[in-house]
Amino acid sequence: MNLKQALAEKKKLTKKQLDLFKGSYDIVGTIAILEIPQELVKKEKLIAETVLAQHKQVKTVVKKVGIHHGELRLQKVKILAGEKTKETTHTESKTRLKLHIEKVYFSVRLSTERLRIAQQIKPGERILVMFSGCAPYPCVFAKNSPAKEIYGIELNEEGHRYGLENIKLNKIKNVKLLQGDVRTVVPKLMKTEQPFDRVVMPLPRDASDFLDTALSSVKNQGIIHFYDFVQEGEFPKASIAKIETACKKARCSFNVLNTVKCGSYAPRRFRVCIDFEIVW
Repeated sequence: MNLKQALAEKKKLTKKQLDLFKGSYDIVGTIAILEIPQELVKKEKLIAETVLAQHKQVKTVVKKVGIHHGELRLQKVKILAGEKTKETTHTESKTRLKLHIEKVYFSVRLSTERLRIAQQIKPGERILVMFSGCAPYPCVFAKNSPAKEIYGIELNEEGHRYGLENIKLNKIKNVKLLQGDVRTVVPKLMKTEQPFDRVVMPLPRDASDFLDTALSSVKNQGIIHFYDFVQEGEFPKASIAKIETACKKARCSFNVLNTVKCGSYAPRRFRVCIDFEIVW
């Protein structure tokens, strides 16, 4: 029984109120994250208690307050029920990820996407993950692929701190995390490192602004995974056009290998990934 059905069965919300409520939510570790419309604020604790009753693993229920904001894409939340904590340990793909849901950007909805890329990695590959956050991509890659070496770069100091903790938590030896702006860190890194076999760019908003940095770090016939937000009718042309512009400036060519919708975040607007190969 889903949440809306449970609320309807117990007659806790009117039909009009149920129509206003999406009923979907994310569970990150032991924390359930809801979106409560303004019209249902007076019912939010009742809804939260129903979620607690439905899921034994959920210890805390929160609601989103506003939208992701700032350069670090952080999300404010308010605790509605359960334990008074915003820190948890999330499990996915043989990996445990400790994080604070307000201090780190993390999307549980990208778990399938992280594993999709991990399954493409060939033995001996060296990988760069830009915007690595609390290191979900590096950790999932390390636990689910034959990668030789994985670098992660994260601007958020808190995200970097949790990433270092997650490497220890998962007993990973082939991941190196660096803190700072990729525009500064990558040029310094490339002075001592060979170009990478694969570069991952899990920053949907404005990621195209960093395509030049990604291109500067990938080897001939290397692969870049570029994330973008697009309107329904623009997929995949709008994202490929951004790649084409960046490659022209860098004087290289590219081959699109795959185009994937990674979920929607607004009506008729999607998070997408373009996998493409670089030819120098």
